[in-house]
Amino acid sequence: MADYKNLKSEKLKTDVLIIGGGTAGCYAAITIFEKSPETQVLICEKAHIKRSGCLAAGVNALNAYITEGRKPQDYVDYAKKDADGIVREDLLLTMSERLNAVTARLEELGLVILKDENGKYVTRGNRNLKINGENIKPIIAEATNSCPNVKVLNRVDIIDFAVKDNKVIGAYGIGIENDTFYTIEAKAVIVATGGASGLYKPNNPGFSRHKMWYPPFNTGAGYAMGIKAGAEMTTFEMRFIALRCKDTIAPTGTLAQGVGAKQVNSLGEVYETKYGLTTSERVYGTVNENIEGRGPCYLRTEGISQEQDEDLKKAYLNMAPSQTLKWIESGKNPSEQNVEIEGTEPYIVGGHTASGYWIDTERRTTVKGLYAAGDVAGGAPQKYVTGALAEGEIAGLTVLKDIKNFKAEELSENDVENHKNEVLKFLNGENSRFTTEQIEEAMQTVMDSYAGGIKTNYRFNEKQLKIADEKIKQLYSLSENLVASDFQELMYIYELRERLVVCRSVIAHLKARKETRSTTPAVLWIFYVCLIIFVCFNKATRTYDTTFLTAYTFVFINYYAHKSYLLLQYL
Repeated sequence: MADYKNLKSEKLKTDVLIIGGGTAGCYAAITIFEKSPETQVLICEKAHIKRSGCLAAGVNALNAYITEGRKPQDYVDYAKKDADGIVREDLLLTMSERLNAVTARLEELGLVILKDENGKYVTRGNRNLKINGENIKPIIAEATNSCPNVKVLNRVDIIDFAVKDNKVIGAYGIGIENDTFYTIEAKAVIVATGGASGLYKPNNPGFSRHKMWYPPFNTGAGYAMGIKAGAEMTTFEMRFIALRCKDTIAPTGTLAQGVGAKQVNSLGEVYETKYGLTTSERVYGTVNENIEGRGPCYLRTEGISQEQDEDLKKAYLNMAPSQTLKWIESGKNPSEQNVEIEGTEPYIVGGHTASGYWIDTERRTTVKGLYAAGDVAGGAPQKYVTGALAEGEIAGLTVLKDIKNFKAEELSENDVENHKNEVLKFLNGENSRFTTEQIEEAMQTVMDSYAGGIKTNYRFNEKQLKIADEKIKQLYSLSENLVASDFQELMYIYELRERLVVCRSVIAHLKARKETRSTTPAVLWIFYVCLIIFVCFNKATRTYDTTFLTAYTFVFINYYAHKSYLLLQYL
């Protein structure tokens, strides 16, 4: 084990610190440079911005765009409906108004957006554009690196904010490759670290656990730092459960929208119309069909054309090559076999649901000097790539407006020492009884069993949540004694602790949304009593009314049981 008693330290100063060099973080930096070239910006990215964030492997469509004949409010209405109304319409609108402008900017930077013979974008559905997006992140990264006053520190993991009087004045970080402890002073901080994966046991545990819907390196760091700093969070109970291709965990939207593939059960019955077509209803329908013995479930691709076969294989090479390889290895094209589908483990991600920081329309959090954009920002689901760009732009513009009233402040020596000593404790501690990986697997087992994971078909109750919280607290205590042999393992410890903090927040939010468990039955009983009273006072037609009562009550119970289950499991 290395000796880290003399920890190398470096102190940095900047006007704006951006934590996370993904989609939103990079575009915030580009925006600040273009509007104010003299402003100093520092991006800290724990990986490398060329291939970091959700765009690392590329995408084959821009899923948020205002197509011809539509307006931003239409996109707001779509996102609101898909989330059963649990959204911030003001945030969605301010985002939607910028979708087309940031798309045009991406094209200027070099992104290939497919066009028809008339020079118009090729759409996919009512809100999507087809692109050749394997290199979308390198394009954004190159544009960021070309900004003279934007400095990028790759392989630097930010572990905590520096906060004074509810104002963020900087942050602390670790250099994973240069074994350096960083103290960073900044007038303003934009957090763009993405959401949280790995909280629950994944579809493919063990060696293949990285095969998940959301990037495995997104650990909820921004959430955890904000929670510890006292920032207000919102809607963590709106977990995102993706409907994916089985085994490869590849996207299903390309099949559903690209070739119009319907959801069918093992009997060949189309079941998507039975449950509904919103994101949560598609997953709920699939889960329910399996519970009732009509699984496995598929997206029906059998019978599509040879041209569609080739289009699908090329499309998945841009974002999920494992699915294309699966078709090739099986010796069958999509037209010859349906694609089996399943739900993933739950994720906390503000780009698809409303989970994240509570922010105003200019992307300010409740902690002064701290701004949130992209997956880490709450209230505005269905952001996708262009929505993250739009929020990065809004946050960048707001920072430039606010920073005039902020002054640089030195970090407290006592706070610096506390964070440095924590780092040294993990590096120089004696052998731990447990490894980081063992505690992480225990965390995932707890969340899977007691907080509504795959094992329980995403169901849970208040007693289970109480057990989950107690166990997660115990695991967090155990993590205090973990030991790292180098800075790479040190990063793993901090990632684990970030996830544990987010787990407790998720559990608290799930417990707080009581109306999804208890309000509906109360409403049902009130309605039921009223119907009984109606029957009792209408004796002349009692036979008719009793039949009506029985039928109507049956329908009412089934309808509200269905809606309650949806809200409970997928929000």
